[in-house]
Amino acid sequence: MKTITAPGKQGLYDPKYEHDACGVGFVANLKGRKSHEIIRQGLDVLMNLRHRGACGCEVNTGDGAGILLQVPHAFLEKETKKAGFALPAAGTYGVGMVFLPRGEKDRKRCEAKFEEIVKAEGQGVIGWRTVPTVNDSLGETAKFSEPAVRQVFIAAGKGTARRAPTDALDFERKLYVIRKRAENAIRFGMNGGASFYVASLSSRTIVYKGMLNTEQVELFFPELNDPSMETGLALAHSRFSTNTFPSWERAHPYRYIAHNGEINTVQGNRNWMRTRESLLESNLLPGLDRAFPICTPGASDSASFDEVLELLHLGGRSLPHAVLMMIPEAWENHETMDAAKRSFYRFHASLMEPWDGPASVAFTDGTLIGAVLDRNGLRPSRYWVTDDGLVLMASEVGVLDIDPA
Repeated sequence: MKTITAPGKQGLYDPKYEHDACGVGFVANLKGRKSHEIIRQGLDVLMNLRHRGACGCEVNTGDGAGILLQVPHAFLEKETKKAGFALPAAGTYGVGMVFLPRGEKDRKRCEAKFEEIVKAEGQGVIGWRTVPTVNDSLGETAKFSEPAVRQVFIAAGKGTARRAPTDALDFERKLYVIRKRAENAIRFGMNGGASFYVASLSSRTIVYKGMLNTEQVELFFPELNDPSMETGLALAHSRFSTNTFPSWERAHPYRYIAHNGEINTVQGNRNWMRTRESLLESNLLPGLDRAFPICTPGASDSASFDEVLELLHLGGRSLPHAVLMMIPEAWENHETMDAAKRSFYRFHASLMEPWDGPASVAFTDGTLIGAVLDRNGLRPSRYWVTDDGLVLMASEVGVLDIDPA
């Protein structure tokens, strides 16, 4: 089975200059109440961001679209019983959305290696589930590189000498190391593993995405329309690749963010992160070197931002704290800024350089959701809070029909 990969440097093309400019939005219930309606609204937001996405010469081959949700436990509990295994209580297992080679032989080799890594990290694979997909609406280019989509379920194990998970966030750290090890061993270290990609691996969130346009997301993943699938938040993204080569894995959302814009300083940011790896250590992430490199080679600017944010958060900082480390306000000459806030930015400037560029970034870990502008506010967004507790944020107005009253 031939695998499509993005081309390397050739002629006037150099992948290091790749950028993108997209549409992003999220909906959330202010009280955290879960419902299928939030998914429906998230898909509606996505549909209304179609003009912010793009397609190839085939109008039915999109640059990428997707949606991030909280783990829909009731739905997954029902579906895994059909697959022949039972799930433990919500929050005590992780679910991975995995892209795999379509060839059965290569797929099974990838899955076996993944299970080997899970076991080495002291956790246990409960089972695998094939995600139903319908590719009738896809263009030939998207179909040619279409992966097999499978979900893997991982139970929090008793651990090894490397320590057992002690709480929900500690389990996320275990899943993080498993994912990074799997990427290195399978995607970059195994023949036939180039199609392997983990879109998400978490006990809190799950990502449905692909080389799709906005209306194809729910057509390709029909289970998004199952009424038993519920969430309290939904983060949606429509991708417009400028000077980039779209692919299944480059679609957003990533594991923590969806990004509208570009990071102009990304080459320097990546180089600094690579340089810091020899100094990185954390009591919360013992044996962190197993997850190196932090920034995956060949990934987009958004993916690199996501990977660094993930590290800072799992290393002990709150998610908003980590976001403001990476995208600080223009504080240096801000004469009216609160002194405590100025001190926060001044301190963190000694730890990390800004990830600078025109960008609006929406972020979530499944327990909170938010957004931040770039340092100069060049990619603004709009938000609403309704009387009945709906929070809506998007890169523009009009993405969801809301009664003005």
